[in-house]
Amino acid sequence: MSTRREFIRHSALAIGAAALPGEVNGATKVVQPGSTSADWYDRPMRWAQLTLVEDDPGQYDPAFWLDYFKRTHSDAACLSAGGCVAYYPTRIPLHYRSRFLGDRDCFGELVEGARKLGMNVIARTDPHAATQAIKDAHPHWIAVTADGLPRRHWADPTLWVTCGLGPYNFEHMTAITREIVEMYKVDGIFSNRWDGSGMCYCIHCQTNFRKDSGMELPRTNDPQDEARRRYIVWRQERLFQLWRVWDSEIRKINPQASYIANAGGGALSDLDMKTIGGLAQTLFADRQARRGLMPPWANGKNGKEYGATMGRKAIGGIFSVGIEEPYRWKDSVQNAEEIRLWVIDGIAHNLRPWFTKFNGKVIDKRWLKVVEEIYDWHWRHESYLRNERSLADIAVVYSQQTATFYGGEQARAKVEDHALGFYQALVESRVPFDMVHDHLLSREQLQQYRTLILPNIAALSDGQCNQLREFVEAGGNLIATNETSLYDEWGRQRKDFGLASLFGASFDGRIDSGLRNSYLNIEKDRTTGQYHTIVRGLEEATRIINGVNWVHVRPHDRAAGSPLTLVPSYPDLPMEQVWPRVARTDVPGVYARQSGKGRVVYFPFDLDRTFWEVLSTDHLKLIRNAVAWAHQADPPLTVKGPGILDVSLWEQKRSIAAHLVNLTNPMMMKGPVREIIPVGAQEVRIRVPQGRVVSGVRLLVSGRTPVWRLSANLLSVTVPSINLHEVIAIDLR
Repeated sequence: MSTRREFIRHSALAIGAAALPGEVNGATKVVQPGSTSADWYDRPMRWAQLTLVEDDPGQYDPAFWLDYFKRTHSDAACLSAGGCVAYYPTRIPLHYRSRFLGDRDCFGELVEGARKLGMNVIARTDPHAATQAIKDAHPHWIAVTADGLPRRHWADPTLWVTCGLGPYNFEHMTAITREIVEMYKVDGIFSNRWDGSGMCYCIHCQTNFRKDSGMELPRTNDPQDEARRRYIVWRQERLFQLWRVWDSEIRKINPQASYIANAGGGALSDLDMKTIGGLAQTLFADRQARRGLMPPWANGKNGKEYGATMGRKAIGGIFSVGIEEPYRWKDSVQNAEEIRLWVIDGIAHNLRPWFTKFNGKVIDKRWLKVVEEIYDWHWRHESYLRNERSLADIAVVYSQQTATFYGGEQARAKVEDHALGFYQALVESRVPFDMVHDHLLSREQLQQYRTLILPNIAALSDGQCNQLREFVEAGGNLIATNETSLYDEWGRQRKDFGLASLFGASFDGRIDSGLRNSYLNIEKDRTTGQYHTIVRGLEEATRIINGVNWVHVRPHDRAAGSPLTLVPSYPDLPMEQVWPRVARTDVPGVYARQSGKGRVVYFPFDLDRTFWEVLSTDHLKLIRNAVAWAHQADPPLTVKGPGILDVSLWEQKRSIAAHLVNLTNPMMMKGPVREIIPVGAQEVRIRVPQGRVVSGVRLLVSGRTPVWRLSANLLSVTVPSINLHEVIAIDLR
């Protein structure tokens, strides 16, 4: 089987005849482009999206929305155009026009108005649902279930679900895309739900997959099944081919425009983020609000994951003003403070805000002032939010191949929960950090980082392991947990860790899961009689709780000792039998060692995942101490004071901005927040890059000019208090 490859063959596609401009009242109407340039993607800082519903034409007020775009200083808009429903006079056969449209051109009216405001405009299309007329004319365009039945739409049974990998997208939606760009010269096409709606067994998927692989479509989700593994790769290649087809057709008409996919994410995303980072001119995280048990820093995490492969390209954070729960209350409005918290945490981590409103008829107006206030503040301080680079020197690695080929259907528990545990611990420790994609581990790509964290990055190729060894040999530091590197890039188990030489330990052939009532003894160093830095603050504990999953390993140096040793599980009932059968072992619970010029910490258990599940303070101390010991330096931003703050540090062309987002709230782990609870004074130290001269410091939220002092390249400042957010802006010359 070949490795994951760039899909270089482009099928000869019957895309259909060129689309004609629309006609309104018998006259051809072509909207002229606004003033754009090839690098327009970095210009917009605040986005507005209006997603029309079918009965909006004639019932909503476009003048209200254009005025709101102006009041919010929105400099780009995403507007509903076509696909499932057309809001312009389309000439594409079977392209369903809103039955309320009449002789109007709702899309064209909004485009024209937005351009008069100097806004960039992209058109929104939605290819995932089709009418009965399409199903009757082209039944092979409809997705098919595993038992051979065409799929009705799950929410609207009058519609049908389309196949994202077949001619509906490659032919019909390509013609629609071309027509929209020809008529309106938009700056791009943004497609929602363009990549299919689950597994499809239509004749096109069967034929194309068989031609590519020589195999039948898989009937299992097990990534170790050969057909399933091949399908995962084939599907990605097919979608990236579609992306390139649409992008090419757009650029033929308007070279300054492109296709902008609604795609991407972290380890659980099913399209390769490295490839997306190369294809996309700009990208938007469609993670609209909190749901369920989700912390507010999840929006900042979106920014870090997207930024890991997008680099300096502009990234945005799409946020809804509604309640984002499975019950799909699309006309709802979220608490004002909850909206602010979600959006601000995204801004702190380099997401440019993008509000989305479903339904052009404003039912509940409470959100309007909230978004206007956020956008007005953002506009007034835009120069401090045009980030050039993060100044963090610690990064957490995320791995889509680990989630896909090792985690499979259990990827959330086996992969993502490990990352969330480290993320929560670093937020609580107020450590600024980035995220790094595991396909971007070259020396050049890692040069700004002193320390990498691998939270159960189980699936790593030999090449990736070599890159990590080179990183440590050159002086970088590494922290890893659980099964990191025990599997190759396809999720196949190795005989030993790929990083065994760094860990100072080898796999001993057994993995325990679901451990109950197991502990870790706190040990002194055998030689010095002192406690290791990793167990600082735990000296009086004697022992602490273990994790839940344990990888049995054998140390390369049995005389080295360990600050943590295993206490095996013992009965937890009846209560009379709750006593350790083996109270002490010499089995290490952590390997902390010097390797070349760097330091390596390896925990052979799920410290991070267990911390995320139970939030033990002892586990937090272990993680915090491990990072401090491995890193061997103060971070570029340190913040001391009460509360829980999510922090970040960014450099702009003429400034540095330190964001402090106040997460101190009883509703931090389960929204929505009822109110923002202020925290008291914070003592902040910021390391100013060498060669930069500080000319002034101010606080962008409170508007205060604080007292500050500079010693060598360390700037110290006191922030008197923080309501939701404060930004320390340091002007440089």
